Amino acid sequence: MTRKKGNRHVGPPAIEWPTIFLIIACYAAWAGAGFLLWPEWPLASLAVLILTVAMQSSLMHECLHGHPTRNAVVNEALVGLPIGLVYPYRRFKALHLRHHADERLTDPFEDPESYYRALWQYEELPRMVRFMLAVNNTMIGRFFFGPLITNAGFISSEVKLMLDGDRVVRKAWLLHCLGLAVVLPIVVYGFGMPIWLYVLVPAWFGQSIISIRTFAEHQWSERPDGRTIIVERSPLSILFLNNNLHLVHHKMPTVPWYRLPALFRSRREEWLKMNGGYAYPNYFALLTDFAFKAKEPVPHPVLRRTPEQGRAFRPRVLGRSFTGGGTVPVPAKPPKE
Repeated sequence: MTRKKGNRHVGPPAIEWPTIFLIIACYAAWAGAGFLLWPEWPLASLAVLILTVAMQSSLMHECLHGHPTRNAVVNEALVGLPIGLVYPYRRFKALHLRHHADERLTDPFEDPESYYRALWQYEELPRMVRFMLAVNNTMIGRFFFGPLITNAGFISSEVKLMLDGDRVVRKAWLLHCLGLAVVLPIVVYGFGMPIWLYVLVPAWFGQSIISIRTFAEHQWSERPDGRTIIVERSPLSILFLNNNLHLVHHKMPTVPWYRLPALFRSRREEWLKMNGGYAYPNYFALLTDFAFKAKEPVPHPVLRRTPEQGRAFRPRVLGRSFTGGGTVPVPAKPPKE
């Protein structure tokens, strides 16, 4: 995206300083919460750590889209310290960029962040797994149990890819483990916090907060633009880096987070018409409607209703990014004759 200045067209800045400052503030707050707050005010420390884990996941998302510098290695290094523990940056990047093919949004096989399942796979699931997936499609269920379901699917699929010899995935996890070799000793010996507590509170509920944003980001629509939500305002928007305006991000994925609100306001009616009015005023409205009610069915309402003849189904890549869905792993079945 370029802007005109006089008679010259000026491209995006080489360094987007608002994002740089936010990355520094995020990691500083994480360290401060652990080193300074935890010894005297443990509850306040845990609250801040939850928020920093959520913010860091949003910053990872920003960096994989080419911010805040034009250098991909620098961007990776800026958010490479995995305080959220679970997601290797390179796997997050690969899966999420695949998700940005809008014509494939919500496809159970082609969209890595789809919460829908193929009907024929869903019908083969054990009853308890079906129940878990139905609960995961309510907002309260997603908040409390989503991290467990998401991580189970992600890690199991990643292990399978590595056992199958995928060198790219192995390298991503090797780099991630190097980051964990820094983070975990800081948590245990620097903060003096039990690792089980860090996993169950900051890491878990940091993902839970992100699930507020991702809960209704996409739905099935015949029109690709109608598949992506707009949540017009929220006190959480800074934590989500304005990705509550998700349609704007999908249509303009290279625009930095701090420009999205102005772009939305300048063309509000056009954006709302573009996605067919798939919009909510805030996340409280979503909670009111879907706290304990599933927003979407688990099986996709249109796509992948039956196995496709001639297609060799392998276990679908269930790995999910912080921005998207998650399911429990299901063994692949050959197409039915």
